[in-house]
Amino acid sequence: MTTVVDATRDDFDELVSAGLVLVDVWAESCRPCVALAPRVEQIAAAHPELTVVKLDASKARRVCMAHQVRGLPTFLLLRDGEEVSRLTDPSLTPEQLDEWLATELERQHGEEK
Repeated sequence: MTTVVDATRDDFDELVSAGLVLVDVWAESCRPCVALAPRVEQIAAAHPELTVVKLDASKARRVCMAHQVRGLPTFLLLRDGEEVSRLTDPSLTPEQLDEWLATELERQHGEEK
């Protein structure tokens, strides 16, 4: 079972440098972020092909600025450190997150062929 990795500003670049990575940019003060946390854990368990990383925006402002995160929650899909997709929506539901991720994973797997 894949687990969610908590990233810091010091290890973020290393954690996202290889493979397909889903980054959950969140903050404790963001209610939608906290509400989505259980779904992020489920995603990690269901998708062993993904590295799932949580980044606390309040503790990694420079990383957020570098990735142009302007709202929470934000989900970034990275391949080998490069952004291939993003989802930012303050009213994001778990179902919308699932739908976005399924679409993006299908697209990414299609590009691997």
